[in-house]
Amino acid sequence: MSHIKPLKLSAFALLVLAGCSASLQAQNSVPKQPIVAPLAVVKKAPVSENELKRWSHLDLVKDSIPGMSVDRAWAELLQGKKGQKVIVGIVDSGVDIEHEDLKGMIWTNTKEIPGNGIDDDKNGFIDDVHGWNFLGDAVHENLEMTRVVKKGDDGSAQYKEALAQYTEKYEEALQDKKQVDRLLDIHNTVKKALNKTDYKLEDLSSINSTDPKVLESKRIMTQIFTNAGPTFNPEADFGEYKDQVYDQLNYNLNKDFDGRKIVGDNPEDIKNTKYGNNVVFGPDKEKALHGTHVAGIIAQIRGNNLGGDGVASPNVEILTVRAVPDGDEYDKDIALAIRYAVDNGAKVINGSFGKSFSPHKQWVYDAIKYAAKKDVLIVHAAGNDGYNIDETKNINYPNDSEDNVKEFADNVITIGAINKEYGETVVAPFSNFGKINVDVFAPGEEIYATVPNNQYKYLQGTSMASPNAAGVAALIRSYYPKLKAAQVKKILMDSGVALPSKVVLGKSENPQEKPVAVSSAESSKTAKMVNAYNALLMAEKMSKK
Repeated sequence: MSHIKPLKLSAFALLVLAGCSASLQAQNSVPKQPIVAPLAVVKKAPVSENELKRWSHLDLVKDSIPGMSVDRAWAELLQGKKGQKVIVGIVDSGVDIEHEDLKGMIWTNTKEIPGNGIDDDKNGFIDDVHGWNFLGDAVHENLEMTRVVKKGDDGSAQYKEALAQYTEKYEEALQDKKQVDRLLDIHNTVKKALNKTDYKLEDLSSINSTDPKVLESKRIMTQIFTNAGPTFNPEADFGEYKDQVYDQLNYNLNKDFDGRKIVGDNPEDIKNTKYGNNVVFGPDKEKALHGTHVAGIIAQIRGNNLGGDGVASPNVEILTVRAVPDGDEYDKDIALAIRYAVDNGAKVINGSFGKSFSPHKQWVYDAIKYAAKKDVLIVHAAGNDGYNIDETKNINYPNDSEDNVKEFADNVITIGAINKEYGETVVAPFSNFGKINVDVFAPGEEIYATVPNNQYKYLQGTSMASPNAAGVAALIRSYYPKLKAAQVKKILMDSGVALPSKVVLGKSENPQEKPVAVSSAESSKTAKMVNAYNALLMAEKMSKK
């Protein structure tokens, strides 16, 4: 599962290797005008801590930050208006539904009597009061390429490609282990020299030593602090990086590891649906970090001075479907998760997951078509490899095109990620792109939101961009419930603010070389960034047609 990883940590390894519903316009006599990107936007001052925590809600013109103009939309378009509740399905690693900043935002199945051990609503899921956990007590999993390789050589092109990618990824993981071990050694050397666990850039200047190892560690940590950004915390971030690398070797790429046996179903049989449980944050609430963060971006309570603000709060209810492990999701779980969310009233489903192989992709395609028939919009993350996913070798599943060109449904929108600085580098370097298979971009770098046990954290990835876009979709569906899923998709795409004419796409092969900017038309179908203010204006017009 390529989205659950602390993406900013990849820069550390490179550094070490390098040597270092009513008419809204009726409120106002003057018609509101959509936001149009200026030809040149320069941040007037460094981003403050408060701006950083909510930059995705800020406005390009007013704040010179390419946020989605969420604050402006609430202040100028939605104030005093009442929208209807929209159920948003979060298909992810689980959600801490007990989080202080998600109170009142959690969907409840009123047809179930909690804790009686009976399937009261006869939907096949016992006591599914707040959603369903298709993974049961499972947490870790193989990557799909590992599972394909484990099945053995069947002579197929899929096996050969999986084996090639597995071999390459395993070698990369071994190199990453060497790098993270070196980073931890550098970090521990600095900790010892400072006699403290938590330290900042300014602390490094106090290190005086003649020990070459200490001086080299000081130099490298200075470089890392300089490049990693204001939210960098060595103790926490290096720990996450270590967990990511070791989990790859111990679980994701370990052919001897079987994470599915604990679930108790047959993942090759889509008709075998009697599995899982109703504990939607899973066996370890801390492992529901990713899904809790995604849910918070959409639904955390606005204006309560806790954490951040949800894009669509208080007009949403979060329906949790746990189907994404620490590794690659199974096609069966995703197909059933989509159907479960649809059947329980979700009008928007967020999918911050993805993988490069999909042996049973038809099951997922059928679920997407089912969602389309039920008028449900699926918002999907583009992926975090910095690839052009129009190329067949880089397909990011699930997608909405059986040939990677022609869409078979009109209810899936794929979201790339941007950062907070408008300019040629506004597209996040980790974000996948593609003028056929990526629809539009949204904020995805350094996004502050809920994590388990009443905590808050910055995370980044297209995993964060997707719920930002899903939150805007939920706003549209709340205030303009007559608009169809396909119309909401079109609004998100067409109403966006333009990217600069030229942008840098993907990761640089050589970090020492200056990346080359290309036409933003290569980035996505629209070359635009989602904007809540513009989207609501367009929804108003479209609802009158």
